[in-house]
Amino acid sequence: MAYSKITQPKISDVIMAQLEQMILEGSINPGQKLPPERELAIQFEVSRPSLREAIQKLEAKGLLTRRQGGGTYVKQQLWQSLADPIVELMHADPESQYDLLEFRHATEGMMAYFAALRGTDADMDSIERAIAEVERVDSIEAKADAIVKFYRTIAEASHNVAMLHLVLSLSPVLHKNVAQNLELLSRRDEASKMANEHRHALLAAIVKRDPEAAREASNEHLSYIEEVMLSVREEDSRLQRSLRRLKGEV
Repeated sequence: MAYSKITQPKISDVIMAQLEQMILEGSINPGQKLPPERELAIQFEVSRPSLREAIQKLEAKGLLTRRQGGGTYVKQQLWQSLADPIVELMHADPESQYDLLEFRHATEGMMAYFAALRGTDADMDSIERAIAEVERVDSIEAKADAIVKFYRTIAEASHNVAMLHLVLSLSPVLHKNVAQNLELLSRRDEASKMANEHRHALLAAIVKRDPEAAREASNEHLSYIEEVMLSVREEDSRLQRSLRRLKGEV
């Protein structure tokens, strides 16, 4: 019987596969700078030429990029191909914000469910730190950024790479939606406080590892946001009609 020769994978291919997996899992983030080659070679216990070859292959695949005099980075644009056209659409069509809220009902409820089901103690600590950051900042832009990061930590805790990549790809869209929602909430007494209580209820359900309660808390929060949004915009519409009538009478 003839046996075929068993070929060993190239060291550079093994390194490349490990780095790809780290990017896929979100261990290395878009825009993040890689450690120097010397440190990476020690970490992977390989020679620097093998490491350099792996990095060159990832550059060719469009996952990494070198900046002149500044090192090697994960490409920031990995997640933007989906987000950019939607951002433009939402700038032109405010009504699409309702569509996004419906979408968030499905996706964030699911992420919360699996975060409660699969999240580790380290994940729970990350979620708690994220919600503390939401409460620490004051401006709408800073708070929107912190809330998007809060949802990202929930996606990470779900241990589902598809969910994580969805949040990463839609981060600009989510930021715009959250910022607009925060502005609307600021026009209602107690609305911002209520939304914050909803986020804490979501956190509590995830930390208690109660998947159904986590999904329900997420849906209740988003339903409240939609209720406030509809109410404020209905008021705006009535105000605009009143102004038009006044102008017609003058």
